[in-house]
Amino acid sequence: MAKESMKAREVKRAKLVAKYAEKRAALKKIVNTGEPAEAYEAAQKLQDLPKNANPIRLHNRCKITGRPKGYIRQFGISRIQFREMASNGLIPGVKKASW
Repeated sequence: MAKESMKAREVKRAKLVAKYAEKRAALKKIVNTGEPAEAYEAAQKLQDLPKNANPIRLHNRCKITGRPKGYIRQFGISRIQFREMASNGLIPGVKKASW
């Protein structure tokens, strides 16, 4: 199990990313397509946004345990939880291979 503080930090980051997403996208569009003086100003404003508002700082974590490594995107859980749940038949359409 991950520490509760780490899970909470990740949730906080996700909220911050969502809050600044629209503003960030608008500034990035100006930086990429605007004239040089305008683009420079937009880049400065972009740097003034909080660091944690950048979506690249988000890290996928298991929904059950909060484990940051071995994450399976399709199911939103770690490999360990996936194996355990699949063995117990809790994931529809997934069964253990045997040949």
